[in-house]
Amino acid sequence: MLDNKICFTLNGNKVEFIGDPLRRLIDTLREDFGLTGTKEGCGEGECGACSIIKDGLLVTSCIIPMGAVNGSDIWTIEGIRETELGKIIIDAFADGGAVQCGFCIPGMVLASYVLLKKVEDPSEEEIRVALSGNICRCTGYDLIVESVKLASRRRRDG
Repeated sequence: MLDNKICFTLNGNKVEFIGDPLRRLIDTLREDFGLTGTKEGCGEGECGACSIIKDGLLVTSCIIPMGAVNGSDIWTIEGIRETELGKIIIDAFADGGAVQCGFCIPGMVLASYVLLKKVEDPSEEEIRVALSGNICRCTGYDLIVESVKLASRRRRDG
């Protein structure tokens, strides 16, 4: 195994990882940094449970090797929940009844965050497209979509 030094920003803090550049990002986040809000569902990048934000884009951390994050800006649910917009979204999900088992919620919140950073007042179609890479097995998408709309209104209304 080849150990490399990989430097990146994690939730606003500069960090280093020394290890296998082929190790999956999700494993490093959970095991080395203790960021367990990032979940593993399918392990193939299809379900969205392991979603993180990398350089402003929503991506699945289960298929990203550590070598691909050198110099990147990575955000997880733990970091986003401390931001003003993240708090608005999380509160809207709770108030809107969008949380049931909670397994998919970190990915849904991150997808909503990326969308609302780009679009102040998204249409229902824009919301559904933004959430399309995230699978919810419990709550159903209608309550999640309505919660994203609620977050958008709350953000606008201050």
